[in-house]
Amino acid sequence: MSFLGLEGKTFLVLGVANRKSVAWAVSKILEEEGAEVIYSVRSEERRLETTKLLDERPVFVCDVESEEEIAGLASRLEAAGYSSLDGVLHSIAFADYSEGIKPFHETKRKDFLRATQVSTFSLVEIANACKHLLAREASVVTIGISSTHVTAEDYGYMAPIKAALETSVRYLAKSFSIDSEVRFNSVNAGPLKTSASAGIPGYLENYLYAEKITFRKRALATDEVANLAAFLLSSKSSGINGQGIVIDAGMGFNYFDKEVVKSVMKMDG
Repeated sequence: MSFLGLEGKTFLVLGVANRKSVAWAVSKILEEEGAEVIYSVRSEERRLETTKLLDERPVFVCDVESEEEIAGLASRLEAAGYSSLDGVLHSIAFADYSEGIKPFHETKRKDFLRATQVSTFSLVEIANACKHLLAREASVVTIGISSTHVTAEDYGYMAPIKAALETSVRYLAKSFSIDSEVRFNSVNAGPLKTSASAGIPGYLENYLYAEKITFRKRALATDEVANLAAFLLSSKSSGINGQGIVIDAGMGFNYFDKEVVKSVMKMDG
């Protein structure tokens, strides 16, 4: 038996898009550890795009912008023979950057509300819809960001939305504690090199800067984030609940790195 003890467990993973996605990295660990993974993707188009990647694994389509589809997800899981879930990974986010990154005060209402529904409130709705399927000591993990406490301009209006996601985790943990021991935690990752991040205007420059201010001078890897998520999904993290755990290779404590400061002073000079 492995340390994580995931053999024979069943997990629902939402958000696999391609081989670079955090959801896929977590799924690989779960499967390697002997767990069964059920996948949920946002559309039939995405299901077809991931056919080769997910092979013959069970895949369900659930557009989290639709109340009906979220409500029906649990029923479809049950109809397929899945009566219990040991955990859920929520790795879903969306923002419309088609007009580029604008000052926060210029954020459009429709963009903010849509991004909030997809990126944050979908966690609440999925947890509610699947509550009766979750084992008493199940674990629910979502993927956040490490920079919600600073003005991360490169992330536009998504930073406060991710902050709401982290807060929702704590409220869900408290709410579920009324009649279960289901845990909710978020993995708050530093900048990663994923296909999703590539679509954010100006992200590359910030990614390279983030790498410079890690203690080790090496960027955070997707697999490192996945390892933390897998641990939180396992019973080995049973004492961790309602937490937002930052994983950023020390970036958040190293803003005044002397090499970076020197390079900036040279540029100013």
